[in-house]
Amino acid sequence: MGEDPAAAALPDIVVDGAAYGPLTVRAASVRGDSHRYLGEPRQDALCVTRIGGPDTGELLLLAVADGVGSAARSHVGSNEVCRHAAVYLDRVAGDLLGALRSDDLPAFTALANEAVGNIAVLLADLAHREGHRPEAYATTLRILLVPLDPAVRTRGFMAVGDGGTALLRSGAWHLDVTQEEDPEASGMIDTRTAALPLARTAVTRLLGPAAPGDVLVLSTDGLSTPLSGDQGMRDFLSGAWGTGTVPGPADFLWQSQFRVKSYDDDRSVVVLWECPA
Repeated sequence: MGEDPAAAALPDIVVDGAAYGPLTVRAASVRGDSHRYLGEPRQDALCVTRIGGPDTGELLLLAVADGVGSAARSHVGSNEVCRHAAVYLDRVAGDLLGALRSDDLPAFTALANEAVGNIAVLLADLAHREGHRPEAYATTLRILLVPLDPAVRTRGFMAVGDGGTALLRSGAWHLDVTQEEDPEASGMIDTRTAALPLARTAVTRLLGPAAPGDVLVLSTDGLSTPLSGDQGMRDFLSGAWGTGTVPGPADFLWQSQFRVKSYDDDRSVVVLWECPA
């Protein structure tokens, strides 16, 4: 086990999935070739779970987290923030659903920021208890909240840090559905990203209305970066995920590992299929 039991016990690969009425989910998190070569743990994490209840209304929570590569304990941080997100958002599931029903972005943002603030405090406290600086646990977090009520077509998005949220609709990719393009952008790549626990607020968006047949892809940058930069990957995943047939977990795993030269980071992806008309 060495000096880091958390790393020694962390699996290389996680595969998950679920089906709730017209919604189907597949999820995978895979250790990248660079980490495997160096004997380092997978720093990504994911979460697929249901929050809320019959009295308050239920939502599907989909999350991915990308531990910052330079942070020594980020593999712990990414798993912790996914777990804490499920706990805290479950407590306010009724309010979140109300905000999505009414397309109330300010209310949704306030709830998201409260949850992110609490998660950040817990992660910083964990660092202090274990004798580390909080930034050693640095991680991004991206969450999609999907009401299980089919009448609610709005999906809630919150994020701290980078990653991707893409939409595959009618065979066409929309690669960034959570952020407007910046006309002043220089085109240069900025490798800095906001990260928990130092960041205490989220970027939020309300997405929708969801259309039958939509495929929504939530991912860490291990997938979002090559997806945006490689036409071959977009063509392959469009053929794999955009035909109206949801792949089984094993097929989804190998599809999500489509290789693109020079991209060898951890890769985590959660895909939501809306039932076609």
